[in-house]
Amino acid sequence: MRVRSGREFGLLWSAYAVSTYGTWIAFGAFPLIAVRVLDASAFAVSLLEAAGLAVAAVVAVSLGPWVEHRAKRPVMITMDLIRCAATASVPVAYVLGVLSYGQLLVVAVVSQTAGIAFTAASGAYLKYLVRGDQLLVANGRFEGTSWVATAAGPPLGGALMGLLGPVVTVMADALSYLLSALGVLRIRGGDVAAPREGATGLRGSDLLGGWRLILRDRVLRGLFLNSVLVGGLIMATLPLLSVLLLGRYHVPAWQYGLAFGVPALGGFVGARLSARLVARYGRYRVLTVSGRLRSFFPLGLAFVHPGVTGLLVVIVVEGLLITCMGVFNPVHATERLRRTPADRTARVLSAWSASSRLLQAALMVVWGALATLIGPLAAITVSGVLLLATPLLLPGRAQMSGPAAAAPARDVGASSG
Repeated sequence: MRVRSGREFGLLWSAYAVSTYGTWIAFGAFPLIAVRVLDASAFAVSLLEAAGLAVAAVVAVSLGPWVEHRAKRPVMITMDLIRCAATASVPVAYVLGVLSYGQLLVVAVVSQTAGIAFTAASGAYLKYLVRGDQLLVANGRFEGTSWVATAAGPPLGGALMGLLGPVVTVMADALSYLLSALGVLRIRGGDVAAPREGATGLRGSDLLGGWRLILRDRVLRGLFLNSVLVGGLIMATLPLLSVLLLGRYHVPAWQYGLAFGVPALGGFVGARLSARLVARYGRYRVLTVSGRLRSFFPLGLAFVHPGVTGLLVVIVVEGLLITCMGVFNPVHATERLRRTPADRTARVLSAWSASSRLLQAALMVVWGALATLIGPLAAITVSGVLLLATPLLLPGRAQMSGPAAAAPARDVGASSG
């Protein structure tokens, strides 16, 4: 099935692809720089990830209304350029011999904040650009691209890190944001921005509007609680897995990249199958089955150990997990867009991203401290056990079969770009 949005969708998709490939080529670069260049501890690596997520989430509370009332393409271009400049500062500081842990923290905060604004703007623009009956296919293409980048990026990035060092891969990531901005700049035609009502300033009610809409809709509420908790528990273990594999087990960088790259092929397969599975079995069944399975497989990481067989455990577990995520995520993203009023999409996506990243930050700190007390592997096991309860938060069949709450509260303004 083709998405009939022509050149504009193709350019948006291409811009997303190039920045995603850059990000995954640089996967593990910051933890590797922190561990091997700055000699950071497991807690410091967790804090590096958590600080960017937490501060960005707090700042992002005001970004939803700000993005909502602006044309989306200029916002995406600006955020790409900000991420490019922030990321490029790391190799510059490294070459000058002034790179510090504090700078990595600042770059993480700026990049994460700009990423939230970019996601909110691109999600709102995608809903404007693509017909409602083709949203699942479009989301499946973005999801599939993400997993192909995940498969190809880490092994390539690991090889680059082994040959040229992690700083080179960070520069590649910075250049990818620049190319993404140029791609969005080439899009022509209409844009979308919700008109302001009355006062032009940011009101207190605007800051909470996204959460109100999420909590008011039973399906959105269930998806929100499930997704932020699952994402938080999974992300909390990633810094610990980095420390375990790179630090304690002394896994080479290229093998580390391979362990996360190969399983991503399952995500591509899952994303390609997602729309077909929904057509055959329905949204509810596909969402719940894939959602339950993605909460079960992470417990397998409790059996990670040194050597080739331990690396195979990571590859198999991550492969099963990511395949389920590849099926689940497009359905989840489409249902979220379907049930969100068109003129509130940016606000809802910002609130969603902010909540998700804030919880991820909190859990990273907690799991970093827990790993200090009981060890990284035991802390990863605790996360896997807790994930088993998260499917209880998924919406029920009766809720999913109800009408989508996507009627706009007011007309969506369009401007030519």
